[in-house]
Amino acid sequence: MKPPKPRKEIKNFQPYIPGRPIDEIKQKYGLKTVYKLASNENPLGCPHKVVRESMLKLIRILHRYPEGSSLILRQKIAKKFGITPDEVIIGAGTDELIELVAKTYLNNDENIVVSDHAFIRYRMAGELMGAKIISVPMKDYKHDLDVMARKANKKTKIVFIANPNNPTGTYNTNQELKRFFDTLLMRKLYPLVVVDEAYYEYARCYDDYPESLFLRKLYPNLIILRTFSKIYGLAGLRVGFGIARKEVISDLDRVRPPFNVSVVAQYAATAVLDSDNHLQKSVALVNKEKQYLYSQLERIGLKYIPSATNFILIDVTPFKGEWVFRKLLSKGVIVRAMDEYEFPYFIRVTVGSHKENVAFITTIKQIIKKGDKNDTCDKK
Repeated sequence: MKPPKPRKEIKNFQPYIPGRPIDEIKQKYGLKTVYKLASNENPLGCPHKVVRESMLKLIRILHRYPEGSSLILRQKIAKKFGITPDEVIIGAGTDELIELVAKTYLNNDENIVVSDHAFIRYRMAGELMGAKIISVPMKDYKHDLDVMARKANKKTKIVFIANPNNPTGTYNTNQELKRFFDTLLMRKLYPLVVVDEAYYEYARCYDDYPESLFLRKLYPNLIILRTFSKIYGLAGLRVGFGIARKEVISDLDRVRPPFNVSVVAQYAATAVLDSDNHLQKSVALVNKEKQYLYSQLERIGLKYIPSATNFILIDVTPFKGEWVFRKLLSKGVIVRAMDEYEFPYFIRVTVGSHKENVAFITTIKQIIKKGDKNDTCDKK
């Protein structure tokens, strides 16, 4: 007996490829030490004392279902950002929220606008719903917002903008984003615009980086996404949030799975939201270590894209990124190859602790020195 056929939209659907787990690599290559620099996690972890205290309160309620709408967390987010709780939605990471927006709003005769080389989950969300994908080439490794605004049409339901973008690490300025909204309004187009700010806390130190919350009055159909997975150090708990007009949040809540965010994630996220000291230390570490990595990459002769985030996109030409990834992996350094983003000669590396960054530089230097320029990802 054959199983039933899946929806045609997922016939060629490729699952998202996460970073390789440390224990798997230790076992496969017989290594004692492995450095994971693949998933843009915070090397300082979470604010331990704050999380530990919140976790001690959980023992008495772990047998209960979590509060379905994450009310306490929503209230705290609302207070922090000067909005109302009914303008906030909590998801199991922003990945769930991206998919939730697509499931709630997209029909298969509509389209989404994305940028080439943007976070791949946007395209996947559109494909899942059978929508057309309008993909716009980047300009200087950045979203070309002027062209994206011009490519939108009456059938455009959602525009996705990663700011800063993963995997390029670049960002669009306040002026560029305002001009994008002005163009949509001038053309009398009002799609949902999802601005994904997973790396907001790292980028906000740049003077021209937009404070998107202030742009909601200019363009009310704006959805802002942020996460606790990166700078807050809660990637293992999967919790993110979205900010939008209450009518949009109400629509999303109808589709949101019940109890989608665990009680542990809710408690931890609520506890760390005010950890400003931890955020400052995390940003300072990344900024310092990025300068170290930049200087070392220049000595090796590898080009890179200057980043406003906690990762760097590195050009390893003439070597294939997949080949460099595998070589690094075998020596206990996990990075990401960029083939799925159509950057076959690039790798992406997380800015880790100084020890982790030294291990990465030392290892890639050896690989580049020994490598044959004819090496490809087919050679193991």
